[in-house]
Amino acid sequence: MQRLAIIGAGISGLTVAQLLKKRFQTIVFEKEDRPGGLIRCDRINNSLFHQCGGHVFNSHRLDVLEWFWKIFDQEKDFIKHNRNSVIHFFPNIIIPYPIENYIYKLPAPIQYDIIHDLLNHEALVSDNISLEQFFKYTFGETLYKHYFQPYNEKIWRSKLSDIPMSWLQGKLPMPKTEEILFNNFNRVTEKSFVHSSFWYPHKNGSQFIADKLSMGLNIIYSTKVNAIIYNQPKWIINGEEFDKVVFCGNIKEIPVLIKGINISAFYNGIKELKYHGTTSVFCEILSNPYTWIYLPNPNYKAHRIICTGNMSDSNNTHGIITATVEFTDYLETNDIQEELKKIPYVKRYITHSYHQFTYPIQSDNTREMIKRIKKTLKPYDFYITGRFADWEYYNMDAAIGAAINTCTKI
Repeated sequence: MQRLAIIGAGISGLTVAQLLKKRFQTIVFEKEDRPGGLIRCDRINNSLFHQCGGHVFNSHRLDVLEWFWKIFDQEKDFIKHNRNSVIHFFPNIIIPYPIENYIYKLPAPIQYDIIHDLLNHEALVSDNISLEQFFKYTFGETLYKHYFQPYNEKIWRSKLSDIPMSWLQGKLPMPKTEEILFNNFNRVTEKSFVHSSFWYPHKNGSQFIADKLSMGLNIIYSTKVNAIIYNQPKWIINGEEFDKVVFCGNIKEIPVLIKGINISAFYNGIKELKYHGTTSVFCEILSNPYTWIYLPNPNYKAHRIICTGNMSDSNNTHGIITATVEFTDYLETNDIQEELKKIPYVKRYITHSYHQFTYPIQSDNTREMIKRIKKTLKPYDFYITGRFADWEYYNMDAAIGAAINTCTKI
């Protein structure tokens, strides 16, 4: 049986290992002391802290759903939720998400301006446009100014005119003007986007998912891979020989790791890849019914509150409701404390974590470059998949789907 090395025990590496463990003698190398990557969780005073984001599961892909529910017991292990997300739009004005379905809840002058925009804006004629153009073409200047621009610029820390719309295609609302007006006339609740309903584990959140997926796998923890050496026809990793490699780490590490194959043509492109990190702040919050609270107000540096304490009672202890307040990039502890004083629903700071790599930022040629890297490495039985391997803004289900796609090629 051929030997397969998988680099990284995040959701992508775990999925690949589970899919291929019967076909190959598989070893997973993980630099941390447990599985999960970006979906890891910790218990803090017995309350559950998602280290980065608040990860839930659903998918539009039937193959992803079928594979996932073969491993997990839906009824026993998970809670089904309808998403109850809101936008803290103005002081004392809370608008349900997605905002375009609830224009009728905005102040009358803003409603009038939005209706004027929708009836008079230019038609969207091309996919080859910026995120700024997409929002303006689809929703008009007023909604762009009040919501889409301030919220998205807080997350991406970039001008939306510099971000290609294609990068977030599939993650953005794509309503027609007629649909927006119809939904407002008829008070339609949006149920078509993928996480309008979702499953969340009864206990331990997304760490439960990582722990379950790691069962039965040969994972070497607390082990950093310093080189991946091609010595035809084998790959050598930490002194062991392998026939194939699936890399689920950060593609920025590849120029340093890969030896024996010339990929220098990609060095500059990889070096120029942009990204942002996340400071996740674990807090006690006021009682509320929400799952996500979005914060477009430029007076707050935070862009959202993820109310994981409302997703399972086991996430909280001693009557304390918890949530993660998310900031893009690094904040000092003193700055965090000052910011929390401004943010609605927050009662007190508990702890925080910082992850350098959480939001990959694509340029016009990113996908083409990643495609060429994969094509170059495939003849050597080296494969790439994962959020920062593919440099794609994957949710958990999208990462699983990409891993499934990769495994069909091995």
